[in-house]
Amino acid sequence: MTNHDATRARLRLDGALGTLADTFRGMTARSDENQCACHWGSAEELARLKVPDLELDPDLLRRTWQAGDWDDHGAVLRRILPQFARALVSGLVEPFSGMDEVGHSFACGRWQQWPPQQSAAVWEFLRAWWARTLTETRPSVPVHEVLALCAEASATLTPWLATWEALAHPMADRHLAEAVAHWEYDLLMDEHPWEVWRGNEEELCSELAAWLARHASARLRARNAPEEFLHRVRLIGLTGTDRWEDPHWPNYP
Repeated sequence: MTNHDATRARLRLDGALGTLADTFRGMTARSDENQCACHWGSAEELARLKVPDLELDPDLLRRTWQAGDWDDHGAVLRRILPQFARALVSGLVEPFSGMDEVGHSFACGRWQQWPPQQSAAVWEFLRAWWARTLTETRPSVPVHEVLALCAEASATLTPWLATWEALAHPMADRHLAEAVAHWEYDLLMDEHPWEVWRGNEEELCSELAAWLARHASARLRARNAPEEFLHRVRLIGLTGTDRWEDPHWPNYP
């Protein structure tokens, strides 16, 4: 991928954000939507969600997407989505633990069951943001966090890993090395490196480990990654005593 292609990825994301704004313009929470004034916010703040296209202050936006007990989470998500997406891309969204929380909020909205034009706009936003993040030198949100969000939002790792695998770009390789460094301890302990909200943690962990073992070594070796680092990638693809008794096992506690 050339610099021209990286520019196309940025323009694609700009277009996806514009499509979200057009698609969800005029959306509101349900008129009878309710929320706990003690734990969420005031009646005046709730009323703002029932007015279309009204910008929310950052704290209200945070409380809105983090709340998991809306009567109609999908309607609330549609109401905030244009502003929420811009905040995500700008790195202004700060979850308590990780961006998997944001993915869970998307999933709670059941966006894949929305009318085709709406669900297509969300898919394109996630795909465009992922493609752009992979080519950025200093993305506002680290690649491993965006992957967690996209995987939890869509309930699958497969398309996101396929995009990464197909992308021949030096930044994508650098981000791969950074992600492996972030994930390796958990994967060597047979644990998924972010919280999985749908109960398919073992399946996703196996898929990520197998993808790294199959795909990462050659790209990292081409970037002159240290041998011990490459051995840890290899160990991620092994199981049981083959892993623990390997002479390059790092003796993690």
